[in-house]
Amino acid sequence: MQEEIERVMDVVRKHHKLYENALPLIASENITSNTVRILLASDLSHRYAEGDVGNRFYQGCKYIDDIEERTIRYAKELFEAEHVNVKPTSGVNANIAALFALTSPRDKMMALSVPEGGHISYSRYSVPAIRDLRLEKLPFDPKEMNIDVDKMMKEIKEKKPKLILLGSSLFLFPLPLQEAKDAADEVGARIVYDASHVLGLIAGKKFQDPLREGADVVTSSTHKTFPGPQGAIILCGNSLSEGIDKAVFPGTVSNHHLHHVAGLAVTLMEMKHFGAEYASQILSNAKALAQSLYEDGFDVLCEHKGFTESHQIAVDVRGYGGGDAVAKKLEKANIITNKNMLSFDKTPKEPSGIRLGVQELTRIGMKESEMREIASFIRRVVIEEEDEDKIKEDLIELRKGFQHAQYCFDGKDAYKFPENLSF
Repeated sequence: MQEEIERVMDVVRKHHKLYENALPLIASENITSNTVRILLASDLSHRYAEGDVGNRFYQGCKYIDDIEERTIRYAKELFEAEHVNVKPTSGVNANIAALFALTSPRDKMMALSVPEGGHISYSRYSVPAIRDLRLEKLPFDPKEMNIDVDKMMKEIKEKKPKLILLGSSLFLFPLPLQEAKDAADEVGARIVYDASHVLGLIAGKKFQDPLREGADVVTSSTHKTFPGPQGAIILCGNSLSEGIDKAVFPGTVSNHHLHHVAGLAVTLMEMKHFGAEYASQILSNAKALAQSLYEDGFDVLCEHKGFTESHQIAVDVRGYGGGDAVAKKLEKANIITNKNMLSFDKTPKEPSGIRLGVQELTRIGMKESEMREIASFIRRVVIEEEDEDKIKEDLIELRKGFQHAQYCFDGKDAYKFPENLSF
């Protein structure tokens, strides 16, 4: 039995070693600080605290109450939110709770389709189906890689949805939230803004400000541009707080993940102190990588708009075998990214693009010069078809100088297997 346990441990060590020697460009991932990793391994990971601060179903929660109260207070301050709920265990969970709080079965909702950037949970057979909602597609402008504003306002007024879900997995630019709010007010619709990908940019004041621009509710995961533990958060005004809280507990969450809440508290403090600098560097890095890839001959989307205003870059790689083939080829050189559908794709089995995110590389201290070097690695793999092992050697050499988490208070090694985690 011990031998089998050790095999599992060994596989996890190999996973750590891979990321120690790779370029992680998955747009939906990040790394936490060492302090957060310690909290994730704490006794909190074993405990239950059903209920709310000061009103738990179990005893033994006085310190948990302190942690959750602080986390809520830090989030209110950082995002200037009247009300915060930190119990959702994922972004999808947060969206489900918001939909349950703001709609009734057979109501109509609008969201982006999956090929046009909508998250897979927005699809007809996912979150809307759980609430038995009638799903309508928000109109999309593929040239601008954004919602078509004029068509959106017209269709909101014609279709009269109860809820409009604004958010995207391929999230290059701020969404037309103020315009959506104007149309939504005319028909009595609520707006939920899914900030999962861009929460760190919002925290750093380098993206749009959804609560001030008209969102009734902001839902978000906490581990993409926001470099916290996996989990989620909901922000809203006091007028909606009771419905949101009941939709979370007991509606869609029984016991929330207490170790993640503690980790979130620390990350909120990190972002209060370092968020503006971190978010600014993410934007600079994304633009530098996109520009370098474009100059190297790649079809990077939205050149006429400066490619991106977020952490993400979208590249059409149909000329090199499509997104699946290119992502697998890059992986052989330890460049970790993902295939991605583009708006004209008919099936998820044959995606035309790849999606790149620079938030994790930024978190370990890389800047514009490293982005240009990374673009050259990608060019050598995809266009020049060099031997992946040779490129991997050069990549590992680059990574030697970038192993520690930045924009945090402890700055320790981000990828070592946690044999001896300590402050």
